[in-house]
Amino acid sequence: MLTLKFGGTSVGNADAIAQTVAVIAKTKKQDPSVAVVTSAMSGVTDMLVNSARAAANGQQQPFLDARDALYEKHMQAAQALIEDKKSLEQYERHVEELVRFFARLCGSIHVLGELTPRGLDVVSGLGERLSAPLLAAALQAQGVDATWIDATEIIVTDEQFGEATPIIAPTCERVQARLKPLIAAGVIPIVTGFVGATESGVPTTLGRGGSDFSAAILGACLGADEIQIWTDVNGILTADPRIVPEARTLRQLSYNEAAELAYFGAKVIHPKTMLPAVERKIPIRILNTFHPDGPSTVITSEPQKNGLVKAISAIRNLTLINVEGRGMMGVPGIAARTFRAVADVKANVLMISQASSEQSICFVVPQNRSDLVQQALKHEFERELSLHDIDRIYPVDDVAIIAVVGAGMRGTPGIAGRLFSALGEVHVNVIALAQGSSESNISMVVDRQDLESAVRAIHQAFFQNTRIPTPQLVS
Repeated sequence: MLTLKFGGTSVGNADAIAQTVAVIAKTKKQDPSVAVVTSAMSGVTDMLVNSARAAANGQQQPFLDARDALYEKHMQAAQALIEDKKSLEQYERHVEELVRFFARLCGSIHVLGELTPRGLDVVSGLGERLSAPLLAAALQAQGVDATWIDATEIIVTDEQFGEATPIIAPTCERVQARLKPLIAAGVIPIVTGFVGATESGVPTTLGRGGSDFSAAILGACLGADEIQIWTDVNGILTADPRIVPEARTLRQLSYNEAAELAYFGAKVIHPKTMLPAVERKIPIRILNTFHPDGPSTVITSEPQKNGLVKAISAIRNLTLINVEGRGMMGVPGIAARTFRAVADVKANVLMISQASSEQSICFVVPQNRSDLVQQALKHEFERELSLHDIDRIYPVDDVAIIAVVGAGMRGTPGIAGRLFSALGEVHVNVIALAQGSSESNISMVVDRQDLESAVRAIHQAFFQNTRIPTPQLVS
């Protein structure tokens, strides 16, 4: 039993969908029990969301243009893929119905001048409801028995619109009842990714990485042997190939290593996607739709210690916030108050480092939340600032985090020494440093201008250049 998920580029146009159909058909021959999850066509979700937001701001033309563009994009692909006139007309009626619904919904948003999270979920989930029946029809045109399923009928979530959490027990009951008979009969269910619904049937979305999450949920509920994420890259690479052209595909990662990489910028898979798979110990494989016989990465429960460092990841557009003061030493609650203030402005903290003397705390937030965070901290510590218990709160803008990840680093002497030797050779200064107790990740803050040279130097030190001396230091 396999669960396959195809991303937006895999269904981005007629040629891409034809390639996806070929992958599914080949997989079906190898394993007759297959379920498929699809994303919206590439660019569609952004078009839907931007149109709805423009409508809330009093603009009509963007959603009217989007209505026409959605129809054109999907029908152009359908006409190239579906030869049967009746099937094509059936799909066209479906598209016409959904784009009219989209326009009416945006018209209501325009009149009200308000876009609620609940309304945004309804709008942003329409792309999958357009792509899933198209993929099913394209499979049928090639003689593969398939039918599309709206995930709002089977994935039950809470009411946290925008990033809903699935409720597993009722979801698995519905998945088993709806999908198992189809799969047993040789029919491939094509399920809309990214979306679900509350128990009362109100549409929700699963947030970032939602379609991958959908595939993992279905895979767990169906007891899949493997969950396959089909995208446009050859698995997970040792580094961003735009920075390191010689980066290579990792054959295997542990769940923990993959989660660390995803958290620190690798966009191949979102950490929460793995949760259902982790609980059932189901392998997740990352493959390339456009190079299906090429290298892939499998993510499993056990780390493969065939190398100290597995990969290097990075996040840009960050700010390092510093809270400093000699009066902080030994005072309980400073850290708690700091991060409570940050949480109050809904800023995500990506990394924390604290001096052992307790005279300073620094942490990294997205650059677009920096001003709000500083205001919140100055308000929270107004008294301490006036008494000079805290001397200053200040930002270091335009920084980046580089994360060096690998379970093989645990307990291995010399890793940090080798890392800093490589950075020293290219004159990169490390502004802040953090390492978790698991020792599978070393995170560093560097100036944004140093990011690319730093990543290349680290990659060379651990993957290419064995001549770099390894200082006898314990990391």
